[in-house]
Amino acid sequence: MEKKKGKQERIGLVIVNTGNGKGKTTAALGTALRAVGSGFNVFMVQFIKGPWKAGEHVIAEKLKPNFEIRRMGEGFTWNTKDRERDTEVAAEAWSFCKELIEKEKHDLLIFDEINVAMDLGYLDPAEVVDAVKKKPKLMHIILTGRGAPEVLIDAADLVTEMREIKHPFNAGIYAQKGIEF
Repeated sequence: MEKKKGKQERIGLVIVNTGNGKGKTTAALGTALRAVGSGFNVFMVQFIKGPWKAGEHVIAEKLKPNFEIRRMGEGFTWNTKDRERDTEVAAEAWSFCKELIEKEKHDLLIFDEINVAMDLGYLDPAEVVDAVKKKPKLMHIILTGRGAPEVLIDAADLVTEMREIKHPFNAGIYAQKGIEF
């Protein structure tokens, strides 16, 4: 493969972090940290995360206005047992995401756990893909969560599947602060 000469052209990427293994949100947060360090403005919308104060919220407060997080979910959907409400909340979060795309204020948008919302039928994958395809040329978007639909995988520029090989939860060890939240 021949190397290109000259300056690297910036092109906004659509990135999908999916799979059953841990690390999808963590990878997106690592990218956010790198992006802020490169002078980017970053915004993360969390679709399903619960009301607890995770480490990323503490650091986002310190990195404002370059990094902001808005938690729009009401916790893990298997706890709520109210499909109608979950669908409504996901639709509100998605509406906010579309506004962020249209405003063109951020260099990187992260839609955390949106893949789960699509997989559970709360959002139409075709609508999400359509909006992501219409993003501004220089904007990067990361979509995280298990169960990324094939239509999204096909539309993405970069897809990483996290695969669980071993997880402490299976040994009775619950989520650890600073590692998983």
